[in-house]
Amino acid sequence: MITVFLPCRAGSERVPNKNTKSFAGIEGGLLSIKLHQLLKINKLDRIILSTNDVKVIEIAQNICSPKIIIDKRPEHLALSSTSTDELINYVPEVVSEGHVIWTHTTSPFLSHEIYEKGISTYLKKLEEGNNDSLMTVNKIQTFLWDENGSMNYDRDIEKWPRTQTLPELFELNSGMFISSVENYKNFQDRIGNNPFLMDTKGYTSFDIDWPEDFELGEMIFRRLNSLG
Repeated sequence: MITVFLPCRAGSERVPNKNTKSFAGIEGGLLSIKLHQLLKINKLDRIILSTNDVKVIEIAQNICSPKIIIDKRPEHLALSSTSTDELINYVPEVVSEGHVIWTHTTSPFLSHEIYEKGISTYLKKLEEGNNDSLMTVNKIQTFLWDENGSMNYDRDIEKWPRTQTLPELFELNSGMFISSVENYKNFQDRIGNNPFLMDTKGYTSFDIDWPEDFELGEMIFRRLNSLG
C-alpha cells in the first residue's frame, strides 16, 4: 500500500493562509493544486490529509475523492512550536502499513509524473537492496564559503577551480520523502539509513516559504499554464 501523508496545519506565519488562499487565480490555492496532482498518481492508494484547518477540510471535501482521508490532527501537533520530529512520530498512528510519501502543498511544480518517477525509483532501489528510502534534492556544485573561507575546495591548490570539478553536494528541497512505515517506527524518521537522493531540476523543486516565493510561484504557474 502506498499512502501520501500531506501535513497542512492552520496558522502559517510567514504567508498567512498559505495553503488555501487563491494561487494564480486557482481557488483552493496550493492545496487544491497539490490534491489534484496527487490524485493523478497511478500507484497511489490514499492521501491522508493531516490538518486542524477547517478551510483545508472544506476544500478537500469539495473535491469528493474517496482516496482523500481527513486526519483531524491533535492541536498539540499543529502548533508553530511543534517539531518535525514530533509529527514524524505521529505518522505510524495514522498509517499502519506499507509505504509513505511525505510531501507538501508548497511544492506546486512537483507533478504527478515526478511522484510516479519517485515511486518507481524507490521500489526498484528496494528490490535491488541498495537503498531503503528516497528523498528529493537539488544538486549543488558551486563555490561554498563560511566565515572561515572556502568549504568545498582548497584555495591553496587552486583559487577558482572550474565548477564542474567541485564535489557534488545536495540540498534537501522537501518536495518528497518516501519510506516504509517500519522505517518510521524503527528510526523515528521519514527516511531510513540509506536514502536514494533523487535530483529534481529547475523549477520543479521550487518551494514556497516566504511571501516573495508565493508571488514568484504565481508568476511561474501562470506562465506555464499560458504555454499549455
